[in-house]
Amino acid sequence: MIDSRAVVSPQADVASDVQIGPFSVIGADVSIGAGTWIGPHVVINGPTSIGSHNKIYQFASLGDAPQDKKYNGEPTRLEIGDRNVFRESVTVNRGTTHDKGVTHIGNDNLLMAYSHVAHDCHLGDQIVMANCATLGGHVEIGDWATMGGLSAVHQHTKIGAYCFIAHNAAVTRDVPPYVMAVGRPAVPHSVNAVGLQRRGFSAEQILNIRRAYRLLYRSGMKLKAAIEALEKAAGTQPEIAPFVEFIKRSSRSIVR
Repeated sequence: MIDSRAVVSPQADVASDVQIGPFSVIGADVSIGAGTWIGPHVVINGPTSIGSHNKIYQFASLGDAPQDKKYNGEPTRLEIGDRNVFRESVTVNRGTTHDKGVTHIGNDNLLMAYSHVAHDCHLGDQIVMANCATLGGHVEIGDWATMGGLSAVHQHTKIGAYCFIAHNAAVTRDVPPYVMAVGRPAVPHSVNAVGLQRRGFSAEQILNIRRAYRLLYRSGMKLKAAIEALEKAAGTQPEIAPFVEFIKRSSRSIVR
């Protein structure tokens, strides 16, 4: 299952059915779970743990040192879950000691060609990063979010669950759940209604989310008053609760 032209460190822990293509390099302190396929010319350095049934295409580089001038060779980590797809030339760096020391990628994500995940990022599940989408350090992305091609996210920024970031957008502030953001710098455009419908949200839930969006962005209310009104709505509309919780913990302020 391992091509004779691949280089696999004796200190790597590779499941017996993992396939590794020619000229790929697997370093020490790398663990790779069952059913994972690694194409040719892939480089994986550790400490890195990769779950089961991932697919890693040619020229991807996973788990190398963070691109941070403050990094001094500390033993930080990259953690990758199950059933992720890393297309051609994707790059994912390990964490730094200036955060939790871990870059984390969850399950069932698709990272298209040339996308980049910097140090200390935390990605949930079912995320799509289109071609050349780029994350600065310490970025958080919630489940089912979509990053359009050539989009970029400033370091320490949060993208909420079910968001849609348009192609070529430059995100410099936090984007609450359900929101579609466009432009450079990115601004709120609307609710990601199509994405919500595809994810099984009911028409009533989507209507409630639209009302919450309008209250926050179109009512002219001060942010504090809008949050209070949204908290009240969340009492009977659970789908609004993530919206409120995200805004409360925003560290860079939300897109406006």
